Amino acid sequence: MTASTTTYWRRNLRIMGVLLAVWAVVGLGGGILFADQLNGFHIGGFPLGFWIAQQGSIMVFVLLILVYAFMMNRLDAAYVRRARGAAMRKDEARVGESDSGSDERGTRS
Repeated sequence: MTASTTTYWRRNLRIMGVLLAVWAVVGLGGGILFADQLNGFHIGGFPLGFWIAQQGSIMVFVLLILVYAFMMNRLDAAYVRRARGAAMRKDEARVGESDSGSDERGTRS
């Protein structure tokens, strides 16, 4: 793996880790650990802890999928631009080497 590929995957794993941590906090924390404290609030007549356990964690999961797709599109675009820039620099260097003043037979004009 190249350094660029390794950096790309590290950033991808960091994004996934953060989003999974958010989902765990909302799903486990909101639905189980903090349910008693959240049940003091009501949404649509239902206690907030119950609502988060039944609906909120699913909604957060779908929202996190959208956030992940958006963030990965940005990350992919950045690395595509970087790869294209590197390829263009290589092509320019190759053209500069081959265009050093000699003709096709290798003799100077």
